Amino acid sequence: MLPHDFPHWKTVYTYFRNWCHDGSWERMNAALRTELRVANGREPEPSAAILDSQSVKTTETPGVRGYDAAKKVKGRKRHILVDTTGLLLMVVVHAANIQDRDGAKLVLQQIKGTFSRLKLIWADAGYSGQLVDWVNSVCGWMLEIVRRSDDIKGFQVLPRRWVVERTFGWLGRYRRLSKDYEGLTESSQAFIYAAMIHIMIRILGRIKTSS
Repeated sequence: MLPHDFPHWKTVYTYFRNWCHDGSWERMNAALRTELRVANGREPEPSAAILDSQSVKTTETPGVRGYDAAKKVKGRKRHILVDTTGLLLMVVVHAANIQDRDGAKLVLQQIKGTFSRLKLIWADAGYSGQLVDWVNSVCGWMLEIVRRSDDIKGFQVLPRRWVVERTFGWLGRYRRLSKDYEGLTESSQAFIYAAMIHIMIRILGRIKTSS
């Protein structure tokens, strides 16, 4: 179902897989994120970030999956770390039965030593407990838990946490990400990076047009 002016699907898939293996998707995301942060008057690298996960259903395609009892979803989790504007720093896709605290370690271990200015990470109550000490001792960052007020009923916008929820909203506009259709988690991660790359290109285009 590729556009008619694309090469043969095997050629396209070969490039896609090669870029998954050599880190091209991550590098494109990082280059555009840096350019967009600078265009918005920010430092190239963030000093703070927000962590969260999203459980999504999988299709009949074989691959890693599990059951998230809290969300009642059989599939996978998309664990993302974003900067304070919602731009993607890292994504790890894993089975939905992996607890948030364990999934967070998969994300944070990958970025350890990558962002020299990073000092603070916000997360919800699902990441409280021993993970707070682990982040401080192993990674050298402070993990601050943003808790929901028990006095307020129904939906409420929580400081900092709404940013990562908005990013999930952006990603949800892409039909390919409505579920996890991929056999490999590496492919799932690549499509998330690709969606974010498209988002940033559109934002940068508007900035350059208006300037």
